[in-house]
Amino acid sequence: MLHHLWKYTYNTSKALPLEQLTRWGLHNATVVRNASTPELYEIAAMDPLSPDPETRQGSISSTGAMVAYSGRRTGRSPKDKRIVIDEHTEQEIWWGDVNIPIPKKSHNLLEQIALQFLNTRPRLFVVDGYAGWDPHSRLRIRVFCTRAYHALFMQNMLIKPTNEELKRDFSDDVDFHIFNAGPMSAPKLVEGVGSETCVSVNLTDKKMVILGTQYAGEMKKGVFGVTHYMLPKQGILTLHSSANEGVNGDVTLLFGLSGTGKTTLSADPKRKLIGDDEHGWSDYGIFNIEGGCYAKCVDLTYEKEPEIFNAVKFGAVLENVEFLNKDSREVDYHNISITENTRVSYPLDFIPGAKNPAVGGHPKNILFLTCDAYGVLPPVSLLTPEQAMYHFISGYTAKVAGTEMGVKEPVATFSACFGEAFLPLHPTLYATMLAAKMNEHGTKCWLINTGWSGGKYGVGKRMSLKNTRSIIDAIHSGELAKGEFDNFEVFNLQIPKKATGVPDQILHPKNTWTNKSEFDRTLRNLGEKFKKNFQKYQSKASQDVINAGPKI
Repeated sequence: MLHHLWKYTYNTSKALPLEQLTRWGLHNATVVRNASTPELYEIAAMDPLSPDPETRQGSISSTGAMVAYSGRRTGRSPKDKRIVIDEHTEQEIWWGDVNIPIPKKSHNLLEQIALQFLNTRPRLFVVDGYAGWDPHSRLRIRVFCTRAYHALFMQNMLIKPTNEELKRDFSDDVDFHIFNAGPMSAPKLVEGVGSETCVSVNLTDKKMVILGTQYAGEMKKGVFGVTHYMLPKQGILTLHSSANEGVNGDVTLLFGLSGTGKTTLSADPKRKLIGDDEHGWSDYGIFNIEGGCYAKCVDLTYEKEPEIFNAVKFGAVLENVEFLNKDSREVDYHNISITENTRVSYPLDFIPGAKNPAVGGHPKNILFLTCDAYGVLPPVSLLTPEQAMYHFISGYTAKVAGTEMGVKEPVATFSACFGEAFLPLHPTLYATMLAAKMNEHGTKCWLINTGWSGGKYGVGKRMSLKNTRSIIDAIHSGELAKGEFDNFEVFNLQIPKKATGVPDQILHPKNTWTNKSEFDRTLRNLGEKFKKNFQKYQSKASQDVINAGPKI
């Protein structure tokens, strides 16, 4: 029964020094540290003690990926995230709906509950890895968990150390610990706990406790939130973005909320992928924070996203998917009966042409992608540094509401820095760092609308992918920056007069609308939405940044 895989003794090359366990009160007799991928597959598939009652576990897809299920929670639980408030964090953290405080005594109690749970499980998995490809600033992360699927997931998402690096950097203490006791519910009677789920982060003691959710993405985004707190203290800007590199070494950062086309546009066959989601910008350039990718699977096809489709193989983790054929284990990517948030995690080197190491120079261009369903923003416009700060803090896109109750109007969505849920510090801090780095390195910033043209959703048409790709090609070639510009009213943006491969008419959105007065009204209304949203950040924004917003 594979006992040779489970019973690592403390004198093996993989063993974690005993004092590293006992200092946390861990005394699980069966410790599996940095297991190989085949070992984790075997434990997940064959261990009769492994499945939890409310989850299914241990399947293998027809293409060789591990298939796992996260139980009732199939996405992040942002309302259940807590940060310990103490003498260090009280004045630093951007407290509010995003960062909810919890007393230290409550966190300590949750930690003890988690440790007791970890001690009673059949085995304890330990995963060591780095956050950040830049050797000057990378963080050493150690994860304790009880599911093989969680261990493989984090081995994919963190940067795997070499054997030499393990001995040098992970034999003693590390920079941050994660105690994932997700199958165990959080006690609601603890002060600061709002439900059976709680993700509690102690930034001072550098520990995170997970209770009441087995969704693997909580670990990934937990690490990201920690980098957002720790790396800016070193002068490193952390970014919720993708990044790629051209043949001449020119780096582009792409920001965008869900539905803006960030994943599709980042996968440019003419450029190398540095990373798809999380990056840092240091004095040395751009670096990926992660060692892998965590891609959406809903409606995945080879035709639409061949790189991701082909990455679903041995070593990848499929999360919350159903099979088209249970005998053949062929995955039905269109089946959303468990969740629309089906996911796959895989190492970065599963993507052909991905950079290794995943680092690049200072960005030449930054692209803010927005899917404007109101149809009034230009396909492309050049931003000043102050406008870049304003639109970075705003993080705008627009989504089309569902058909429930007959609502079909576009809905404006704002997420500060295109990742508000992961920001422990005030958004203006990150925006100020962005503008400073842009000025220092001569980086240009562009606002790109991948949404509607010729009218709002239901009237106009979605911007063609062909035209958007042509615009981005013109940015990368330097053509747009060298060309002539017109001013765009209300938002005061600079619109290029020409872009190779793109019809001149669509570059100014008003030209594509039949009803010009309706365009003017819709544009002013969108400007008002921006101004209303920005009010919550004005107290810490400079007057120049405030003035960079729409003028009604």
